[in-house]
Amino acid sequence: MLSARDNAAHGTTRRSGLTTSRKSAQACRCPHLHAGDGSVGDWAASAVKIHTMLLNARLRETYFIVAKMAAQALDKEKLSNLSFILNKPLDVAYVEQPKPTIEDPHNVLVAVNYTGICGSDVHYYVHGAIGHFVVREPMVLGHESSGTVVEVGSAVTDLKPGDRVALEPGYGCRRCKHCRAGKYNLCAKMIFAATPPHHGTLTGVWAAPSDFCYKLPDQVSLQEGALIEPLAVAVHIVRQGDVRPGSSVVVMGAGPVGLLCAAVARAHGASKVVSVDIVQSKLDFARSFCSTHTYASQKISAEDNAAALKEAAGLGDGADVVIDASGAEPSIQASIHTVRMGGTYVQGGMGKADITFPIMAMCLKEVTVRGSFRYGPGDYELAIELVASGKVDVKKLVSEVVEFRQAEEAFKKVREGQVIKILIGGPNQ
Repeated sequence: MLSARDNAAHGTTRRSGLTTSRKSAQACRCPHLHAGDGSVGDWAASAVKIHTMLLNARLRETYFIVAKMAAQALDKEKLSNLSFILNKPLDVAYVEQPKPTIEDPHNVLVAVNYTGICGSDVHYYVHGAIGHFVVREPMVLGHESSGTVVEVGSAVTDLKPGDRVALEPGYGCRRCKHCRAGKYNLCAKMIFAATPPHHGTLTGVWAAPSDFCYKLPDQVSLQEGALIEPLAVAVHIVRQGDVRPGSSVVVMGAGPVGLLCAAVARAHGASKVVSVDIVQSKLDFARSFCSTHTYASQKISAEDNAAALKEAAGLGDGADVVIDASGAEPSIQASIHTVRMGGTYVQGGMGKADITFPIMAMCLKEVTVRGSFRYGPGDYELAIELVASGKVDVKKLVSEVVEFRQAEEAFKKVREGQVIKILIGGPNQ
């Protein structure tokens, strides 16, 4: 901030937060403000008029803000909180639930606009459990969502009603050693949407901490906003692999997360990105979406598949980074035989709890092996930037957008592998 002396030196004056240039003020002698000859009295009268005009403008602005907030509050009362609930495996229902309220001054309420379907959602839908997470009570599904802020808590300063946001669906306790170390995704007390016993985002209104709601730039649509969550998963995986410009990267699995891993790797400067899958149509899409090479995995040994893959993609002694986004045991085994000596392997896909793993090959090649779980600090911001800058075109992944009441049919399509990504509109769309 300039001091009074600085202002004088620069030919400026400061009154009530208004900074003007003396030269500019003299040049801007509007007739309705400066009727006199420029005397002190005339300048004083003009200053009063300017102050009155500014005051009136501020009052008008305040009036419109209050009116807008009142209208939004009225709209909030009219919002439906229809929810898509899983009662037990393959048994779902549409239920109108009480709308959530702001119970913490740092929280916001968001009207959910779009929600994508994740593989974990389908797993709960079909099996009612993932590992020790078991659906024992009716649970709202969904966690890949975008929405519009409808109400903010008294302590929220970075969001306002009407802001469009991408929702990060899980948050930690903020107090444990993992949260304090910046690894809140490892928090044992993590509250994560659609993970028993917590409800998900396939609902009308969602309550969440404001710092887990990310404002979308104007050039990013709400449909794209719903895909920020899986993109953030891919960002975290690629960061775990330390992909750098010039890296060669192999991604096992050409589902949504695998495709996004390949796209993020390209955005990080990888010179060669190879997508691997057993379905040729997925590989064809991968080539058109982001991958430089593809390989159709064959029904042969892991070692032979790795050798054929390296030859087909010109990887020489192996890839710098291999990412498994499938969770399939044969892919995991082939991955270790595909990565080069001293390379990095990242396990991003979820599969069976226990598998046969080529530990000897891992040790002899001194492979760095890393797991990847959800996302952490900075991953959402980078995901949004990748979409906003056009480096990752997530719109290409969307096969279909359906209305809320078609959610069950959408789940069936994803289960049957009919789509890459399907979005469900919110009940208030």
